Amino acid sequence: MKTSAEHHKPLTQILASVDPKASLAQRNLQLIALLDWVRGDSPSTEAAAQRVQELVMLAEQSPVLRERLQLWWQAITQSVDITMLLADFGFAQRTSMISELAERLRYKLLPSNPDTIDSSGLFMAALHSEFDARWLGALDEDLIHRLSRIFAPDHEQADGATRWQQALVDAITYCAGNILATGFAPELRLRMTDEMREAQPFHDLLRDAESLRIEVLHPLRTSNRLDATVSRLRERLDACRNAANSVYTHFEDNGVSVGLVFRLRQLRARILRVRELLECLLSPKPEVAATRLMCRLVAVSRERHSLKALFMANSSLLAAKMAQRNAETGSHYITRTTPEYFSMVKKAAGGGLVMAFTTLVKFWLYTMAFSAFWGGFWAGMNYAASFVLVQLLHFTVATKQPAMTAPAMAAKLKNIEDEGSEQAFVDEVTHLVRSQVAAILGNVLVVFPAVLAITLVLARLLGHPAISEKEALHVIDTLKPWGGSLLFAAFTGVLLFSSSIFAGWVENWFVLHRLDAAIHYNPRITRTIGAHRAARIARFLRNDLSGLAANISLGFMLGLVPVIAAFFGLGLDVRHVTLSTGQMAAAAAALGPGVVHMPAFWWSMATLPFIGALNVLVSFYFAFHLALRAQNVTGVERSRIYRALRHRFFHSPQSFFAPSRTNV
Repeated sequence: MKTSAEHHKPLTQILASVDPKASLAQRNLQLIALLDWVRGDSPSTEAAAQRVQELVMLAEQSPVLRERLQLWWQAITQSVDITMLLADFGFAQRTSMISELAERLRYKLLPSNPDTIDSSGLFMAALHSEFDARWLGALDEDLIHRLSRIFAPDHEQADGATRWQQALVDAITYCAGNILATGFAPELRLRMTDEMREAQPFHDLLRDAESLRIEVLHPLRTSNRLDATVSRLRERLDACRNAANSVYTHFEDNGVSVGLVFRLRQLRARILRVRELLECLLSPKPEVAATRLMCRLVAVSRERHSLKALFMANSSLLAAKMAQRNAETGSHYITRTTPEYFSMVKKAAGGGLVMAFTTLVKFWLYTMAFSAFWGGFWAGMNYAASFVLVQLLHFTVATKQPAMTAPAMAAKLKNIEDEGSEQAFVDEVTHLVRSQVAAILGNVLVVFPAVLAITLVLARLLGHPAISEKEALHVIDTLKPWGGSLLFAAFTGVLLFSSSIFAGWVENWFVLHRLDAAIHYNPRITRTIGAHRAARIARFLRNDLSGLAANISLGFMLGLVPVIAAFFGLGLDVRHVTLSTGQMAAAAAALGPGVVHMPAFWWSMATLPFIGALNVLVSFYFAFHLALRAQNVTGVERSRIYRALRHRFFHSPQSFFAPSRTNV
């Protein structure tokens, strides 16, 4: 809601429009206009505080204006339920992250409505910027007290409590009810530790909140009884928070549910809200405490609109779990000794041999003249089957490693300040680069001669080249560096990273729902295939599901994403270094020995190392960035790390490409 014109209106004109008898929408608009005037044109907290001072002085000098402002403010507060603002603002109305996402999109896309009795909606329309929290925080105690006396002088209720205290205890009771309902939810109770579940921390929460209500609202209350009641409620809140925290221990071994994390965060935030409301209720300076609470609610309002905050807050644990699982897998891809180095070369050579047949099947699919979608689908099927075969044969494809190895690298940075950790990280970088060199060399140095030999044999058997001359020239043309190959290679790196994320999510989902135990022990399954075979399948899926998900998803992304991109006119394609090398070998076989005299052929061959580098670096970059966030690595001294890496490269460059003789 834009009210920038109100910046330039004089205060007297804005106050003249204040009318306690105006309609609901008009009163709300008057409040929004007044706060817009306080903000002014420039985000200066001192200037805003001076404008509040001007408002207070003007009201203090005019009893008529002060009485009208009090009636106006009373009309506003009576038309909206302040309790809901204190207790429920910033929390999702439903216990689903998808529902919360839809709600935030509604706030972003639809205009706000001033004709509302929803105190939360009015609050977000009136105090909607980060600057509001700053100028509210800049008000001194004396000014806050004077402002309160102008708008809302203390009118005692019949039971001895002010309207503000009544709203606070109502809000605490409301929050306690929500905490109790969430704490009793089966998905949380089943994941709490046995000790926490037996302690029953949620059972007496409502009773403690009701005891607080009685002590606050009772006219004959004593400070000792009130202190004891508050202490008991705080202890109960701590017990509820500890019970909620015990669910995270379950996540460590049994997978992460984003929806459950969302509910846990809501629960913990409500516990903190009760503590904040208690501080306001017990504060000797209620006006100041209320202003500080409003500052925090403004920050909540900003986060309430943010889609990024929703995803970041509720996906961090899932990201951590995926990074952790990928780190465990990725550590096996990093070679540290000479035997491990040559073992990686052998595994990559096996992967290159499988990819040679993948390349030829791809050319064969071209001859089938499928429609765009089905061509992409069967190409994806070809890639997926090949990648799965590589996994089952315990071979490797170089470009699939970075997304797995990056989390293992980030784990080294977690304690970078510890003595020796910097050197350990540099060592891990050299091991990783060396492993990638070994894997790429194993893939490329095998796939090229393998495809060349197979296509020459097929040409002799068939009496014509395995692919046509037109197809061969097209391959060379599409791989030239100025034809978009480098951009497509970087895009392929994004797909490689995406496949690792999907793999981590699938494995987390499998573990979260304990499907390995379901397959192992389900009576129907064991009767159908036998208990021994069911146990073998459960063990295989538990150990290899992540790799299967990564391979299958990557295969179909390589096949279908270019087709989908073409449908939307994006013109994106994929460039995988091993497949591209195999295609160049097939093109060379089709064109014959004369191909060595074609400059375009050598330009395309020169592009292959850059395709491999971009596949690896882009995939590694995104995976490393995710792993750093998941590991909560902050404050890393990057210059020190870079200096150590440069020192290693200039003093021992061979360590990045081959193991030293001492690494045996």
